[in-house]
Amino acid sequence: MKNRILQAYKQAPWRIQIQWIGLFLLGLVLIASITGVYLSVSAQAAASGRKIQSLERQITNINNEIAELTSDLAAARSVDRMKSRAQALGYVPLDPHQAVYLEIPGYNPQADLVLAPPRVNIIVESPSVLSSYRTSLWDWLVQNIWQTPALNLQPVEEMTP
Repeated sequence: MKNRILQAYKQAPWRIQIQWIGLFLLGLVLIASITGVYLSVSAQAAASGRKIQSLERQITNINNEIAELTSDLAAARSVDRMKSRAQALGYVPLDPHQAVYLEIPGYNPQADLVLAPPRVNIIVESPSVLSSYRTSLWDWLVQNIWQTPALNLQPVEEMTP
């Protein structure tokens, strides 16, 4: 009798083989999906790294161009070059004793020179999160529940309708 009960609950060998094959295939699918995710993340990281290298190369090229233009500007503004350009345009050095000075009415050379303030790029930052959203739950509980709010209680006879 005991053997018959065990045989009744025992599965057929082909069903056991199908279960093992199913488990093996499930493992293969899990490994393949994890490998796919890993390869996808690695490809995105490699692409981002290449893009960063390209941007750094562009930054280096732009910095080199800025340095080259700055040195060209410094060479163009050098004293010798400015003198030669002035002479080529017909300017001559002026003797300060022969200069003619004009008196301008209303101009006080002793007054303090008032210049415009330097231009400053001011970025006005407005809070993007309201202060009520930055209050923690604990602070709100302490403020509204455990501390009794100061109420302006007027006596009954002083109340006006």
